[in-house]
Amino acid sequence: MTSMNKAGTHGEIIQDTVPEEGAKDAPIVELRNAGKSYGNIRALHGVDLQVFPGQVTCVLGDNGAGKSTLIKIISGLHQHTEGEFLVDGVPVRFSTPREALDKGIATVYQDLATVPLMPVWRNFFLGSEMTKGPWPVRRLDIDRMKKTADHELREMGIILDDLEQPIGTLSGGQRQCVAIARAVYFGARVLILDEPTAALGVKQSGVVLKYVAAARERGLGVIFITHNPHHAYMVGDHFSVLRLGTMELSASRAEVSLEELTNHMAGGTELAALKHELSQVRGVDVDELPEAKDLGAPVATASEGKS
Repeated sequence: MTSMNKAGTHGEIIQDTVPEEGAKDAPIVELRNAGKSYGNIRALHGVDLQVFPGQVTCVLGDNGAGKSTLIKIISGLHQHTEGEFLVDGVPVRFSTPREALDKGIATVYQDLATVPLMPVWRNFFLGSEMTKGPWPVRRLDIDRMKKTADHELREMGIILDDLEQPIGTLSGGQRQCVAIARAVYFGARVLILDEPTAALGVKQSGVVLKYVAAARERGLGVIFITHNPHHAYMVGDHFSVLRLGTMELSASRAEVSLEELTNHMAGGTELAALKHELSQVRGVDVDELPEAKDLGAPVATASEGKS
């Protein structure tokens, strides 16, 4: 990534630092036995997660599995109530998302935090506009913002004919890609993507996955939240499956197949346990259901290091 601590910007831009020797072998973000409770409700418990630079860590789970709670802890929206949360090996407890951004942790939510009727370049700098001129008559540096937005989008392989067009006229996949490029430009080291392909068709999902891989190639640690194991397996280096707030599966790509990942995601463990009962129900084909012994993929702990 390029250092971008440019003068004349309203918002703060994080300046990249040169990684120390061996830094690529250390996780940027790490959760150790982390959990979150809301009063008497335990939403997350005993979660271990490591995010390394240049890797895509996929977090999968059904509705209510705890994916949103996990995102909120890492992005600084909520604080963990159990375990440890470390950034660059140092325990942290973020009070606001701004503190997470200052550490290089950026989140792209499903709603993308864009204004549909504003041009692409305005959305690219939304909240961190470049300005010029002396105070108190500073004004927007429109030409520089347009040139910078165009350059950064092209660096990510995103070519738009007209940056003046409202961002709402772009396809869902294109808007996701603009949001990813924006996060990369403003110094993200860890990029959290909240189900970026959930509302997209096959072609647009492929476009987004292409830029997820591009972010990995630029050295970012990517946390890819999804409920689609096929999308996860296309780009993922490590897979974590949440179920009812706990980590059911944590395995590297070499340790789990797409079929095993799909079975865990689809509740294969419960189906295997019920196979005998289901076999007695007329019209239910249980021949293809997995056996419990076939779902024994490893559950890694935080102490095991990089997969």
